[in-house]
Amino acid sequence: MAGAASTDALLILVFAAIGRDAHQRGDVVTGVLLTAWPFLAGAALAWAAARVWRRPLSVRPAGLAVWLGAVAGGMLLRALTGQTVVIAFVVVALLTLGVFLMGYRLLLALLIRLRRPANKGS
Repeated sequence: MAGAASTDALLILVFAAIGRDAHQRGDVVTGVLLTAWPFLAGAALAWAAARVWRRPLSVRPAGLAVWLGAVAGGMLLRALTGQTVVIAFVVVALLTLGVFLMGYRLLLALLIRLRRPANKGS
């Protein structure tokens, strides 16, 4: 559980760092945290609401809940705190966080499936 939560948080921080690097320079650490906190909070709320700790590496429902929770919660909190929320940013966040938060779970599911011995009795 801690590994999945840490990975989710790290990937959200990477998303924020990439965005900050592309659009704004300046205080890197504070800037990344300012950008990331709404998405981190949205992901944390999704972890609680969907009880992600039960199967934290599952693609569905865990990955889907964390992804959509991070984006929806993040955008809502950004709007409520006067940060920018424009459709282009929503689309970029939806796509990037989808690739990040669903991607590693999908990759792990594929690796687990490939490592299972083939059913030879059929």
